[in-house]
Amino acid sequence: MFYRTSLQAVAALASLSVLAGCGLLSDSSSGEGRPISVGTTSSPSTLDPAAAWDGSWELMRNVFQTLVSFPTGSTSPEPDAAEECRFTDSSSLEYRCTLRSGLKFSNGDKIDAEAVKYSIDRIKKIKVKGGPAGLLGSLDRVETKGDDTVFFHLGKADATFPFILATPAMSIVAPDDYPSDSIRDDGEVTGSGPYVLDSYEPGKQAELTENSGYKGFADRKNDAVTIRYFDDSTPMVEALKNKEIDATYRGLAAEEVSGLEDDKKDTDGLQIVESVGADIRFLVFNPQDPAAGKLAVRQAVAQVVNRDALVTKVYQGTAEPLYSMVPKGIAGHTTSFFDTYGDPDVAEARAILSEEGITEPVEMTFWYTTDRYGSSTAAEFAELKRQLEASGLFRITLKSAPWKSFQEGFTQGEYPVFGRGWFPDFPDPDNFVAPFVGQDSVTGTPYLTEEITQDLLPSSRQESDRGAVSKQFKRAQEILVKDVRLLPLWQGKLYVAAGEDIGGGERALDPQTVMQMWELYRKTSW
Repeated sequence: MFYRTSLQAVAALASLSVLAGCGLLSDSSSGEGRPISVGTTSSPSTLDPAAAWDGSWELMRNVFQTLVSFPTGSTSPEPDAAEECRFTDSSSLEYRCTLRSGLKFSNGDKIDAEAVKYSIDRIKKIKVKGGPAGLLGSLDRVETKGDDTVFFHLGKADATFPFILATPAMSIVAPDDYPSDSIRDDGEVTGSGPYVLDSYEPGKQAELTENSGYKGFADRKNDAVTIRYFDDSTPMVEALKNKEIDATYRGLAAEEVSGLEDDKKDTDGLQIVESVGADIRFLVFNPQDPAAGKLAVRQAVAQVVNRDALVTKVYQGTAEPLYSMVPKGIAGHTTSFFDTYGDPDVAEARAILSEEGITEPVEMTFWYTTDRYGSSTAAEFAELKRQLEASGLFRITLKSAPWKSFQEGFTQGEYPVFGRGWFPDFPDPDNFVAPFVGQDSVTGTPYLTEEITQDLLPSSRQESDRGAVSKQFKRAQEILVKDVRLLPLWQGKLYVAAGEDIGGGERALDPQTVMQMWELYRKTSW
């Protein structure tokens, strides 16, 4: 039997046991039975937190600890490796954390304040291009007091700093196993999270087993998890139907979601949990490219792209058009691109180009990744190409690459135009603007806009009430529209598909849309 669950109506889950004919279900924290097996199309690009600002966080959240984190149902950071964390002043310039007692890494080494300082300092020292050092722009220095107290001294007020510390990039690592000036690349992990990484085969699978020494907020409901990585969603869905895996996360194509919903015969014994997502997709224009570097060209693209047609044809109700970098559901959301460009208008786009003396079709190459955001990505870019070329104003060449090569390409500035996805580091408008501007933009192409980086962001970070920063982010989005360095396309929903014997899917997604594997469990029938 097939079930569809919305996280906005979690109470409906209570009926699953009756519909399944199996009765009330309990978790399997006793550890009996085989490991929970989860499939995803998002494999890690690195195992070192100091280099990770992407889907690698999925694995890291489960094998490392951060000082604070997001327990299920929370919207603000709460202690994890820390016993307590708080600002010591009203100006959000000093943040103090006191560690839990008795913490140890999986190699047996003690976790103390110096290990925390070492972990944060190396992120800034190594400063991987496109890596998480960009998150620490407000941090001046880290100080320790005794074995258990850490002070973070900020160079400027930043009320979002606790959210930053909650990201898996800020994971605490063992100093003896992680070089201070380079990335660890031996395929091993030394952490203190709910699980230990027993084995790892890049692009294939990760074997996680219970960390018996774990001390933190996670209430682990299973003893072991196997994460299987797929290059494409089609074999992943087949593996789910054939009960070779227990659940899937990230990468389901729109037609597969629809198929799982509609084809009752093939989906017998499956359920799907739907979450209102804050993940977004957008185009990035490289200002160094002869064509994409021209404002008129970018404006014309923005004037032609039909988001409604894109999401209808390609995503079939699993996404919705997005007209700002800050998505719906996040404070500061606007419809700034629609307000400026309105409905798609080829005549207006032609006029924009003509005014700059551009009368011949503009040739550009659009790049996308084949194995990060699901198999619908190829169809999405085919539709973008169709729309732009149908206008008679553009000639588009499409190219693609696996994520690792794709990431290397865009961070080195090799791509004229490319597609990116963004899963929030934390649920705050800052995180949908700050990562994309400044010298260390996560897009790999510096975007220097002083009003945003020197005025609007610092001003908003002085405000501890994060619901009161709409004015700053409305203005920031006006600037983004004016420059068109980034073109938002759509906002997605998130789906966890699982066998009917798997529980916890509705609790597994944290506010960073990272899967907390410890919430999954195998149900026990009557």
